[in-house]
Amino acid sequence: MKIAVLSDIHDNIWNLEKALEKLEGVDAMIFLGDFCAPFTLKQIADAFRGPIHCIQGNNDGDMLLLMKIADSVGNVTFYNPLGIFEVDGKFIAFTHYPEIAEGLVATGKYSAVFYGHTHVFWHQKENDTLMVNPGEIMGRFGSPSFGYYDTDSGEFTRVVI
Repeated sequence: MKIAVLSDIHDNIWNLEKALEKLEGVDAMIFLGDFCAPFTLKQIADAFRGPIHCIQGNNDGDMLLLMKIADSVGNVTFYNPLGIFEVDGKFIAFTHYPEIAEGLVATGKYSAVFYGHTHVFWHQKENDTLMVNPGEIMGRFGSPSFGYYDTDSGEFTRVVI
């Protein structure tokens, strides 16, 4: 299974559009927080009809409207403060915050742990757990990016937009 992993849009709908145009062969999506304006979630759900797993970021203030949009589009699930799901026999965890991600990695229970918040791409493997920050869609602190996690190979591929 191929899972797109995005984070920290901060209302940069122009970079988001570029990222959405690059989605190829994606089965599911994880969003790691900081849509900012709720309309951004609608833009994602309109462009990608597969399952979208989302976590709240520290700049996602209007959770009521985000939840209403999630309910109306039908393919979005929100988790808070962390999300965990199983696919292809692998447990995947995700959160907005690196401190929580580090704790999840330390348990050794997950094949992959994803986080956002720092806006900086990070990729490391600790024992059997892959830990990744896909970077930011926003593009404020460097090249905007997202990535793909392949559950078959266990590899993460960064995509600069």
